[in-house]
Amino acid sequence: MGVEIRQAGASDREALVRLLDAAFMDDPVSSWVFPDRTHRGRVHGTFLGVFLDVALRDGRVDMTEDGSATALWLQVPAGPPQGEDDTPALMRQTADPDNERAELVGRLTGEVHPHDRAHEYLLLIAVSPERQGEGLGTALIQPVLDRCDRDGVPAYLEASSERSSTLYERLGFAFTGRTVDLPGGPPMWPMWREPVS
Repeated sequence: MGVEIRQAGASDREALVRLLDAAFMDDPVSSWVFPDRTHRGRVHGTFLGVFLDVALRDGRVDMTEDGSATALWLQVPAGPPQGEDDTPALMRQTADPDNERAELVGRLTGEVHPHDRAHEYLLLIAVSPERQGEGLGTALIQPVLDRCDRDGVPAYLEASSERSSTLYERLGFAFTGRTVDLPGGPPMWPMWREPVS
């Protein structure tokens, strides 16, 4: 049985924010950014909505037709970023202004993000908790990786847990060798995938 995938648009935003919120509610990084679960429940969707808005505006958002999974992609050009990335500050300002961690996570991942070659950046992938383990994430990612292979373009992501890094390894991603170490929190695993010819 194939998975029906379509490109998301602005009209899907509310449903996708709910999906991202549910999928990442107990994620190690989300739990570090918002340690108090009650508080996380209030601001987490708003926080992840910033990522979604960036991808809807500047990238591509794919989703399963039934709304149970989504992948947020950005095309990153080669060369140093032009100007300062205001997304981390916007994440904090929008979701939780008094929470330094809401900005720090974006700053720390930005510091290790490679810029020597153009690549596809998997910003986030989310699968509804009750549908995890069914292969929906792979079904969303594989078409983009196939295109990367055809076009000779690498791909990059940051895995938020060792378990998810293992899943990405099966798709050809490899750990870059340097974790993003959140102060007093979990590591994140930057991963790079060379195109397969």
